Amino acid sequence: MKDTAYKAIYAKENLTRKNAQEPTMNEIAEEIGIPQEDIVYALDAIQSPMSLYEPIYTDGGDTLYVMDQISDKKNKEEIWVEHISLSEAMKKLSEREHEIITLRFFEGKTQMEVAEKIGISQAQVSRLEKNALKTMRNYLTA
Repeated sequence: MKDTAYKAIYAKENLTRKNAQEPTMNEIAEEIGIPQEDIVYALDAIQSPMSLYEPIYTDGGDTLYVMDQISDKKNKEEIWVEHISLSEAMKKLSEREHEIITLRFFEGKTQMEVAEKIGISQAQVSRLEKNALKTMRNYLTA
């Protein structure tokens, strides 16, 4: 893989000198007779890993690290706080409202499916759901 990467780098330099512009990956692939996809994998493989704690900017005493620029959508503190807030808001609901909200928004059931499951009409599910959401919204915005 290293050989492929070095061939691609060498070909890129030659083509750049020859054409006075940076070649496309397709042009490099044609030059060395290796599939474009293999070249991309080879070039990625020779990249040196970088530490998440690598400083990328310093202003006075505040250093900005690589990890500060990476987003973690799974474990953000806001999501954790929202989960706790939502759990607390759910505690403000009656048992039936709690069940409806759980079935509708956590299990993805339709109002008709919820109505069948708990033995009430779809209109009642709609009304109870609306009231439950209002209760939760009031709690969360208070």
